[in-house]
Amino acid sequence: MTARPDFRGNKQSLPSKPCQHCGRPMSWRKRWARSWDEVRYCSDRCRAEAAAQRRSAGIGGTMS
Repeated sequence: MTARPDFRGNKQSLPSKPCQHCGRPMSWRKRWARSWDEVRYCSDRCRAEAAAQRRSAGIGGTMS
């Protein structure tokens, strides 16, 4: 049994959305199945950079 050369798996049919920080498209991952609506960043690096921007701008946080 040989694989078809035009077969690319099912990744083409998975949902995707842009990263809120860098704008790169990120594809659905099984790990994110329960929280896909809440996923905003493509990586820990983007999450950390976005948090640093918010801190430097004085936006957000839990300070009183």
